[in-house]
Amino acid sequence: YLIRSNDGKTFYLIATDLSIHLNGDWGRAQTAASKSIVIWESSDLTNWSKPRLAQVAAPDAGCTWAPEAIYNADTDDYLVFWASRNRRDNFAKHRIWAVRTKDFRTFGEPFIYIDKPTDVIDTDIVRDGDRYYRFSKDERSKGIIMEVSDKLKGPWREMPEFSLSHLRGYEGPECYQLKPAADGKPAVWCLVLDHYARGAGYQPYVTENLAEGQFTAGPDFSFPFHFRHGSIMPLSDAEYTRLQTAYGNSGSAH
Repeated sequence: YLIRSNDGKTFYLIATDLSIHLNGDWGRAQTAASKSIVIWESSDLTNWSKPRLAQVAAPDAGCTWAPEAIYNADTDDYLVFWASRNRRDNFAKHRIWAVRTKDFRTFGEPFIYIDKPTDVIDTDIVRDGDRYYRFSKDERSKGIIMEVSDKLKGPWREMPEFSLSHLRGYEGPECYQLKPAADGKPAVWCLVLDHYARGAGYQPYVTENLAEGQFTAGPDFSFPFHFRHGSIMPLSDAEYTRLQTAYGNSGSAH
């Protein structure tokens, strides 16, 4: 997951410390895997630090999966969150855990951030105006839920009006602003969902009003391959040019 620091000077890339293809043992990967996330830093998106491990999960965590982060203006730090199963309940279900950090080097104590009756994974959070919107995968339904809150710490309200809650076989939600508000027109937001059940990768859905939770299938999107579990970030023209120069133009997404 890629995040730009609040002051715009640093980019942080965080990832799950896991390669399931080494042994294919999903049981071990959930109950005896890494308690750390992997972190890289860059000032320009092209020159990156060496990766480092940061132990963020609780001592009894069996895994630390799909980490993301968001800046919290109320506390002037970042909330880093991920999915873990824990020994304390015999690894009964995934919960979303979180820690706070100011610099992605020193982290606070982990705490349970989302606890549902059944497994919840793959959480993504965006801010629009004075509200936060949270998207997560409900492992019971194999679909996506949408929640809203005035504060990152909650309380959160699930939005039954979310128009994509009926979809099944989707995970890895990522929401981002596709177009800012301009010329009297509202901002356009895009939510991409990984249609993993069909191996189709990201499918885009758009809305002009996050608060209503009404999304429609996004037309005129194309990807060079089946993107999954990534992150989406707006770039300046200079940043885009620098990336093209550094990595070449092997394909573009629209």
